[in-house]
Amino acid sequence: MKTSSPRFEVPVLLGTQTLFNIGFYAVVPFLAVVLTNDFLLAGTAVGLILGIRTFAQQGLFLAGGSLADRFGARKMILIGCAVRAAGFFTLAASLWASNPVLWMFILGTLLTGFGGALFSPGLNVLVAAAQAARERGKPAETKRTTLFAWLSITGEIGAVTGPLVGAALWGWGFSTVAGFGAVFFVAIGLFLWANLRREAPGISPRGAGNDSVQRSIPKSSLRACLKDRRFVAFCGLHASDLLAYNQLYLAIPLELARMDLPTQWLGLVFAWISILTLTLQLPVAWLATRLGPFITLRFGYLFSALGFAVLAFAPASAFGGEPGAARIMCAVTLLTLGHMSVHPTALSLVPKFAGTRATGSYFGLLSSCGGLAVLLGNMLIGLLLTRAGQELLPGYLPWMVLVVPLVLASICTSRIARRVGTSARHS
Repeated sequence: MKTSSPRFEVPVLLGTQTLFNIGFYAVVPFLAVVLTNDFLLAGTAVGLILGIRTFAQQGLFLAGGSLADRFGARKMILIGCAVRAAGFFTLAASLWASNPVLWMFILGTLLTGFGGALFSPGLNVLVAAAQAARERGKPAETKRTTLFAWLSITGEIGAVTGPLVGAALWGWGFSTVAGFGAVFFVAIGLFLWANLRREAPGISPRGAGNDSVQRSIPKSSLRACLKDRRFVAFCGLHASDLLAYNQLYLAIPLELARMDLPTQWLGLVFAWISILTLTLQLPVAWLATRLGPFITLRFGYLFSALGFAVLAFAPASAFGGEPGAARIMCAVTLLTLGHMSVHPTALSLVPKFAGTRATGSYFGLLSSCGGLAVLLGNMLIGLLLTRAGQELLPGYLPWMVLVVPLVLASICTSRIARRVGTSARHS
């Protein structure tokens, strides 16, 4: 069995995030097109299926994290790759018959989501362990950009590349696109099988990279995680960030349509987000390490809240040129800056909450709370957006539903972060 040193494993982990996103975004953006064109489903049914797929991934992160604690992060990452490959293969097979098979397509979408729920928490666990190994015995390392910030950048590279790969294969049909995704994840699994070190189940990040101090963690880490009221509160508050960022896929497109802007503007919005992430994530993370999590969280959530406040209250006359488009781009910029600030910071705090316990369940709960918030919040926001300005509902109401949780998170999570940082220094 080939093993890797902790130093070599860092680029492996970061590169894995790029590969995961290339394979994912090469296939998943085309699901709605296939459901509409090949299965002739209405928009409501398409939204329901895709919503269930998202919840199968985000909502089950807690289960995936708990399994990573129990059986080891490496093993769950490899199983997750196999499950996602099976999901993509099922998607391809659903179109092989003369009449497309809907139940197979739905099963494939669920398997792709569940595969992500298995490998993503495990990847976060290993990145947290690598970050701890990077800092141990080197206090100056704590002032460097965290590996979670690098994880955001490498993931964004994959998110930009994946759709281009899928579009290039689209001429041969969706079965070819999904088949490529299946083969790609099999290849990723083989690569990681050869390059990820074996680790004992339930290893604390504090002991990562030093076999002499690694020790097993009791299997009650899931129970301890759920009983940690401070961490549960942090997860519930931080869920506002994922709900807010998810509006790039729901509220922003609907707002563009409401303003009768061409659909090309949606492509420009996502291109702008990629540019911001690739160019500013490291400077933002560098600044965050110097300001500390208390200040970073406070202002990061406020940036996102300010973005929605622009949509709620800023008049079109405040923007020159194409007023509607400029207003949207201003809001998207603030929202992206806020997410770039708080998301890596929240992930870096998870090991501090966990202490000496395994971190898989903690990472899983953080993501699952966000997934639940998106599932429930999107239904409410979608309803309000369709009825805003009608039935005595003011036009700013949908945006305020997003602003209020972000302001609350700004006030409360920063205080929690300060207490966690203080307790971590004294432990």
